[in-house]
Amino acid sequence: MLGLDLGTKTIGTATCDASWRFATNGKTLGRGKWTRDKAVLGTIIAERAIQGIVIGLPRNMDGTEGSRAQASRAFARNCNEAFDCPVLLWDERWSTQSAEAAMIGQDMSRAKRAEAIDSHAAAVILQGAIDRLAGGVI
Repeated sequence: MLGLDLGTKTIGTATCDASWRFATNGKTLGRGKWTRDKAVLGTIIAERAIQGIVIGLPRNMDGTEGSRAQASRAFARNCNEAFDCPVLLWDERWSTQSAEAAMIGQDMSRAKRAEAIDSHAAAVILQGAIDRLAGGVI
């Protein structure tokens, strides 16, 4: 599976093993127009034999959805039409904070955290989804 953390300028990526146990952060991609993003994601999907996509859905703390959530829903619809695999939206309210805390715990410098935060957040999103889909938290 492929996990995505969508930003306005970047897309963080993560993948998991075939048994859905461990999510691993991937690359942070520069975000462009849909045709470019589709081509880059299509390459990753083909190379990694991706069978499903999990996209972070940025809800507000009270559970409501704003413009960023609407943009994520539109991106998910585009992925659903473009790629031959299911697309799941996953609540990402705490993904960035969780990823940053983990990187601080690894004593990662602020500059390196800034470069890697989106892909680490994608791994948090994907791990939450695969834990739930696999029947429970490990």
